[in-house]
Amino acid sequence: MTAEIEGITVSYAEWGEKKDSAIVMLHGWGANKELFEQAALCCSSKYYVVAPDMPGFGCTPEPPCAWCMDDYTDFVIKFIERLGLKSVILLGHSFGGRVIIKMASSRVLPFTIDKIILVDSAGIRPEKTAAQKRKESVVKFGKKLVSGSPKLLNKLQSMTGSADYRAASPLMRQILVNVVNEDLTDLLPKIKQETLLIWGTLDTATPISDAEKMEELLPDAGLARIEGAGHFSFLDNAALFNSILSSYLRL
Repeated sequence: MTAEIEGITVSYAEWGEKKDSAIVMLHGWGANKELFEQAALCCSSKYYVVAPDMPGFGCTPEPPCAWCMDDYTDFVIKFIERLGLKSVILLGHSFGGRVIIKMASSRVLPFTIDKIILVDSAGIRPEKTAAQKRKESVVKFGKKLVSGSPKLLNKLQSMTGSADYRAASPLMRQILVNVVNEDLTDLLPKIKQETLLIWGTLDTATPISDAEKMEELLPDAGLARIEGAGHFSFLDNAALFNSILSSYLRL
């Protein structure tokens, strides 16, 4: 399925019978809508489920410029409005969780958010270790040395950046920098919706300590741990993840 949003042809998947209310699933950085298939099928007996490929991921083209979190948030709001949904349950993994935090805490919306489910969500900027600070200093010094050569500068950034950064196109690299540099911690107390946190205990990208901090800061939240699972807890132990979803949503 596709929808036209602000000149971007958005690819999305849907499961279940279409209703005014739905579960909207938002994928993580570098991922796509297809990863949600097992979870979506689990929910589709009771809910209409929809999952878009956000711009720059999956089958949806990149945005026209280097977007920030506000741009992705506005995009998802327009997508939900375009589908005519009046009330939604939002489920977001990693980067998708960032979008939900931003949306639920700081927007006047044309629809109602009934519940929120954050899965190994990003949003809390980690404190840098001493080793990371040293690396950052070396990189800054290196950038000064090669600043006159875009080719060498791009090579330096590729060598020192994260796996996500190295795998991204030049435009998506700019977007990644915009996104990860925004700390959403202060927005969490503003979220009034009931929120379920589902986390892999061995997640190294967004560690379980992030989940514990979110649980503490969110006004109405509970944390479900999936022992032994990593950052993709909904895939690492799909059976347990879907069981948690089924219990929470009374499927």
